[in-house]
Amino acid sequence: MVDFQCKECYDFSDLLKIMKLLRAPGGCPWDREQTHESIRRNFLEETYEAVDAIDRADPHALCEELGDVLMQVVFHSILEEETGGFTMDDVVNGVCQKLIYRHPHVFGDVRVSGSGDVLTNWEVLKRREKGQASTADAMDAVARTLPALWRSEKIQDKAAKAGFVWPGEDGALRKLEEETAELRQAAQAGGPADRPHGVREEAGDVLFMASEIARRFGVDPEEALHGACDKFEGRFRSVEDACADGAPLSERSGEELLELWALAKKKERS
Repeated sequence: MVDFQCKECYDFSDLLKIMKLLRAPGGCPWDREQTHESIRRNFLEETYEAVDAIDRADPHALCEELGDVLMQVVFHSILEEETGGFTMDDVVNGVCQKLIYRHPHVFGDVRVSGSGDVLTNWEVLKRREKGQASTADAMDAVARTLPALWRSEKIQDKAAKAGFVWPGEDGALRKLEEETAELRQAAQAGGPADRPHGVREEAGDVLFMASEIARRFGVDPEEALHGACDKFEGRFRSVEDACADGAPLSERSGEELLELWALAKKKERS
C-alpha cells in the first residue's frame, strides 16, 4: 500500500500527489504504461464531456467533468516532469505570464474602449509573442486538430481582419453557388473522388464557403451543423415511425419517402 493519508476534502496539491503515486513503482500498472500519445484521446473525450455538461446546463456534471479535464492536464505534466521536461509549475507559470502579457489594459497602462479593442490587442500581442510575421503565419498556427468547420472559421476570420473578404453577403453567396456548381460537375464527371478537382476537393470548397457565410452572420458553423443533424434525426424518426406498421423504409418508393419526409417537416413546423 502507498503512503497516502485519505481525508474528507482534497485540494490541488493532493491531486498532484495522487497522480505521482499512481505513476510511481508500486502504483497503478495501467497509469504507469501511459504516454502522451496513449491518453490523447482521453483528453479529447473528457473535454467533449465537459462541453456536453455545459450544453445541458448541468453544473453538477460540469464540476465532475472539469475535474476529469484537470486530471488530464496534470497527467501530461507529470509525464513531462518524469523525463526532465516541464512541470505543473511551469504550466501554471506559463499561462499566468500569458494572461498578464495579453491584458495590458488591466496589468499595464494601455487604454481600451471596449471588448473590441481587447480582442484586437489580443491578436496583435499573440502574433508578436509567437513570432508570426504575417497573416499567413497566423493561419498556419491554427491547430489542424480542430474540428474542420472551426478551423475554417478561424482561418477566414484572420483573412477578414487582414482585409481579404468576398464583397458583401451576396458576394459570398455567389461564391458558394460557384463552388456548388463545381461540386455538381465533379459528381457528374465521375472518376475517383480524391482526384484533382474531384468530389472530395469540391465538397471541401462548398463546406469552406458555407462556413464563411455562417461566420459573417455570427453563426458558429459547428453549432449550425449540429442543429441540422438534430433536425434530420427528428424528421427521420417521424418517417420511420410512420412506416412502423407497414413496409419498411427499404421497400418504400422514392416518392413515398419524399411524401413522408414532407409530412415530417410539416409536423415539425406545426
